[in-house]
Amino acid sequence: MNFATSKPRQQRRTAPLIFRISVFPLVMAAAIWATLDQIAAGIEPADAFLIPQLIAFVVVALLEHVYPHHLSWNKNRRDVRVDAFHSITIAVSVGLATPLLLYAGLRISSELSASIGLGLWPNQWPILLQAALALTLAELPGYWIHRLEHEWDGLWRFHATHHSAPRLYWLNAGRFHPIDILIIFIPSFLLLVALGCNDTVLTLFTLVTAVHGIFQHANLQMTLGPLNWFFSMAELHRWHHSKRLGEANCNYGQTISVWDTLFGTRYLPSDREPPEEIGLHDLPSFPMTWWAQILSPFKWQSIRAAGSSELN
Repeated sequence: MNFATSKPRQQRRTAPLIFRISVFPLVMAAAIWATLDQIAAGIEPADAFLIPQLIAFVVVALLEHVYPHHLSWNKNRRDVRVDAFHSITIAVSVGLATPLLLYAGLRISSELSASIGLGLWPNQWPILLQAALALTLAELPGYWIHRLEHEWDGLWRFHATHHSAPRLYWLNAGRFHPIDILIIFIPSFLLLVALGCNDTVLTLFTLVTAVHGIFQHANLQMTLGPLNWFFSMAELHRWHHSKRLGEANCNYGQTISVWDTLFGTRYLPSDREPPEEIGLHDLPSFPMTWWAQILSPFKWQSIRAAGSSELN
């Protein structure tokens, strides 16, 4: 080998501690402040979070190339196009479902309020405290549905698309089968509307969930410390994408880790790092194009059979 002409191996730039502990809280706080400022200026809550959310996405995407967690995760593995299509698909699916959920939830809320003679939601609380309560309550059905998706093959066939990601980076936060995202989103959002959440709280719930999801999957050096006991951030979620079932079947929280802690599925070992190689441990033939993944739950037996024969 000609060492004089060989290229040196690229080294990862180590992020300063202040960056690692502050990047998520600062970006999240800025997005929340900007959204509330927009609402105070008269912008409809449903529209107020769009620009702050977009800016947060751009910030995370750029920072991944400054302080990546793994250099290898910054390399395109023919997955960007797939993740982009999935992100568009779930945005359309959730957008179409939201008006129906608002209508159904408001009817349920009206009936409940009339039957007990008072409103169920503590609208008199400070808005950030209401948002924290919304995140906690909405995560409970989401936690159990997500956990069941890992334990029951009838739902795993839809959720496998998300775990097919060969690396973690900001855009694969949107790699979900539309049926998968709806069966998690509908019970959580419907619960909040039925309890009487106002538009501002629902907007903050949507914003925090989206920005957190981008950070949760980001290829970014972060250290949350004690905040990991509330948020189900990247340090926990990287274990959830492990090929080892004992590591993957944990940390089910979409946004918060409270229910994982309560039900004994929180996993954050201190003696080693999450694996760099991630994906589906028993489905090597799982399709990796958008349309094939949309159809995959309906071709599940053949995908299973192909995976078994390839492993054997």
